[in-house]
Amino acid sequence: MSYAGKTIILGVTGSIAAYKAADLTSRLIQNGAQVHVVMTEAAREFITPLTMGTLSRNPVGGDFWETESSWQPGHIELADKADLLLVAPATAHTLAKFAQGLAPDLLSNIYLATKAPVMIAPAMNGKMLDHPATQANIEILRSRGHQILPTDEGMLACGYKGAGKLAAVDYIEQQVAQFFDGRSTV
Repeated sequence: MSYAGKTIILGVTGSIAAYKAADLTSRLIQNGAQVHVVMTEAAREFITPLTMGTLSRNPVGGDFWETESSWQPGHIELADKADLLLVAPATAHTLAKFAQGLAPDLLSNIYLATKAPVMIAPAMNGKMLDHPATQANIEILRSRGHQILPTDEGMLACGYKGAGKLAAVDYIEQQVAQFFDGRSTV
């Protein structure tokens, strides 16, 4: 894959789709990427850091106040080593924090500190996705040059059918590869 040897910071947020981040991490690692997972507190309610750390072969970031492994603050260290910041799944809350420059957690601090390109794969209830505030936040993030992947349609965890599902892991992985090949389609 074209991302072999690349360092990808994978942000996982508090969506039911967080379990798909395990498959995504495994695929990225199998194809030669260095993956550093950063989980929000809400993401840890859906999937464990143990799972993500085992699959990524790296410690999982989550607590902004964890003891640092080097002299450099953890959010700066991860922000500096990133070739790509990939957030999958990204909740409406995370989109809002990023759009407004709020940094209450490790992931949003990394977002503000990194100079790496940003790819975001939203996942949420379709009504939340369609809300004007969410759409405005998506447009703000696009205007910053971030790649926002489209959501899939289908049965959502809330029982509704429609848009808002996390894009298929195959598609996300393909977009990462295409990004590093310089032929991104989104």
